[in-house]
Amino acid sequence: MERIIKASSNEGDIVLDPFCGCGTALDAAEKLHRQWIGIDITHIAIHVIKKRLTEKYPDVKFEVIGEPKDLESAKELARQNRFQFQLWALSLIEATPSEKMIADEGIDGVLYHSWLNKNYRGIIQVKSGHVGPKDIRDFKGTMKRENADYGIFITLEEPTEAMKKEAIEEGFFDTDYEQKIPRIQIFTIEQLLNGENPKYPAPRNKYNVAERGKREGKNSTQKIIDDIE
Repeated sequence: MERIIKASSNEGDIVLDPFCGCGTALDAAEKLHRQWIGIDITHIAIHVIKKRLTEKYPDVKFEVIGEPKDLESAKELARQNRFQFQLWALSLIEATPSEKMIADEGIDGVLYHSWLNKNYRGIIQVKSGHVGPKDIRDFKGTMKRENADYGIFITLEEPTEAMKKEAIEEGFFDTDYEQKIPRIQIFTIEQLLNGENPKYPAPRNKYNVAERGKREGKNSTQKIIDDIE
């Protein structure tokens, strides 16, 4: 891609990739000091590109058009496309979409962590409609079935007191990295947009992304995107 861009443009020119996927062309354009425009319809692809560029080029500046920035725009995305809303919500906590979200098995995303030779797995469920205590009870059953260490329940609506009680009853667990981690954490979209973050049993790092691929037999994040699409 770098050879193509070098052969067909000069520094300062604009490179357009209308189907940018994981952002390979944008990465090459940024490296070669070109301006660039990338277009993709999936929020998970946009998340991957943002993460890729900001980690590789700390001073990079870009604007994402069409991504929810506040609660009202998040609600609008949920009304337009529930599936894309789920993908976008997962990106707020850097979770990877689960293949099982397609089969509607109660798992929308997954998180893998490793710390001091111990592995931890979290599962995520995203709800854009009405929620109640039954949703948390069902989520408990999914966690047990999947043998998950913890779960994160993301909701567009405010959780009820009964939901919070159900979550608290699941208890806590400790790790060498973080103490008193709730086994079920409930977060609203508004909380996540305001910068609140879940408690994790280990730090997020590149190894955890590779670990997810190792466990599920994926070669790259692009393969996950292809499966979802």
